[in-house]
Amino acid sequence: MGAIIRCRGVEKIYRQGAVDVPALRGIDLDIESGDFATLAGPSGSGKTTLLSLIGGLDRPTAGEISVDGEPIVKMEKNRLADLRLHKIGFVFQAYSLIPVLSAAENVEFILRLLDLPMHEREARCKEVLREVGLEGLEKRRPSRLSGGQQQRVAVARALGPKPAIVLADEPTANLDSKNAEELIALMAHLNATSGITFLIATHDSRVMAHSRRRIEMMDGKITADERQDATVAA
Repeated sequence: MGAIIRCRGVEKIYRQGAVDVPALRGIDLDIESGDFATLAGPSGSGKTTLLSLIGGLDRPTAGEISVDGEPIVKMEKNRLADLRLHKIGFVFQAYSLIPVLSAAENVEFILRLLDLPMHEREARCKEVLREVGLEGLEKRRPSRLSGGQQQRVAVARALGPKPAIVLADEPTANLDSKNAEELIALMAHLNATSGITFLIATHDSRVMAHSRRRIEMMDGKITADERQDATVAA
């Protein structure tokens, strides 16, 4: 398996008044296709910034990033948006669901951008919601779902376009222990059965226990990068 994500000399500097604040300091990183990896570190270590750059949500101050063999740093906005739509799924800490839409409609919202026929969209919505354990709850709006169920909808939405990569930023932060454990096991299972590459920014030790690769960050640098035996998902 080759690298599906590659970073070389990636730096990110934010300007605060007259002061330059470095968020990333020369990151070199390869993530292999099919990997289940965590970016671990305290708040301010740079892990969320790195995820944003890999996902094309922001651009680095210096360095190169490629996703599935395509350099993205200087990629035009329309092409970058197309790459995100087809190859990268996002799962955020705050769920980011549309409150007036049902679970199925939240998933379908992304699929509409792919111009799929209605019957294909509906079939795919049912498929991914079943995969994340929400069969029978397709018509419920977020306000009628628990926090764990809402995060499962967010995962289903990310999986809808059949991405090669899922980037998750602190996906368990707003969940209780039971729902956090179930979500981690779900993502690990999806990785094992579908081959989707997962890169997860977290400081949750439970997430780290399920990962096969733990990348430690501190002060904008990678301080450790280790393979490990992951906890087996149920």
